Amino acid sequence: MDKAPRLHDHGTETVNVPADRIFEKVSETFQLISDPTRLKILWLLCHHETCVNNIAVTVGMSAPAVSHHLRLLKQAGLLSSRREGKEIYYKLAQNEEAGLVHRAVDDILDIKCPLGKA
Repeated sequence: MDKAPRLHDHGTETVNVPADRIFEKVSETFQLISDPTRLKILWLLCHHETCVNNIAVTVGMSAPAVSHHLRLLKQAGLLSSRREGKEIYYKLAQNEEAGLVHRAVDDILDIKCPLGKA
């Protein structure tokens, strides 16, 4: 006798639930952006390309602490960077996930994107 749980039949098509790894990735992104400092850094980089030192001054943290946050955000694919001499400049990545984060931050904070791109 089969005791496996089954969905109730409500006359609708079967729901194709995405793989667990998809939910894990979304959860990791939400965990990453749940930190207020990272959220502030993300908001700043949605609207400006800038270097670690300028980010540090803006968020009131040391450059090494900001670098730690930037590394995590970049590893998650939310930021891109470029080197100019000794400086590394960061900005929001140009991908769908980063764009969704940008729109969500602006919408939740009720901020009109100064670049008109949200």
